[in-house]
Amino acid sequence: MAGEEEVVKLGSTKPMIATQEEMVEARVPLPYRDQCAHLLIPLNKCRAAEFYLPWRCEPERHAYEKCEYELVMERMLQMQRIRELEEERKKKKAKQQIPGAAPIPLIPSPAKAS
Repeated sequence: MAGEEEVVKLGSTKPMIATQEEMVEARVPLPYRDQCAHLLIPLNKCRAAEFYLPWRCEPERHAYEKCEYELVMERMLQMQRIRELEEERKKKKAKQQIPGAAPIPLIPSPAKAS
């Protein structure tokens, strides 16, 4: 199947564990409602119970930050793969052009005054 192009699957491979109702009940802000929200809910409860002392909720914070890091790394790998595919498409397109034929410019050059 030589004519098929490879497609990068967008989105995370991690499942969404926390439901919308749980996130609304826990008052999770909209930007934080991602695949790691199920770890943010107990972290915020711990923070509130421990008066936001940073050394009290380290295991919860570490688990949440690790989850967020993995999401970022996954997005970076997807973007890298998209860039690689674009480069491959550009190379194929350049090979398909007739050698020696100049491409038609999108913006015409101004006429020379003699």
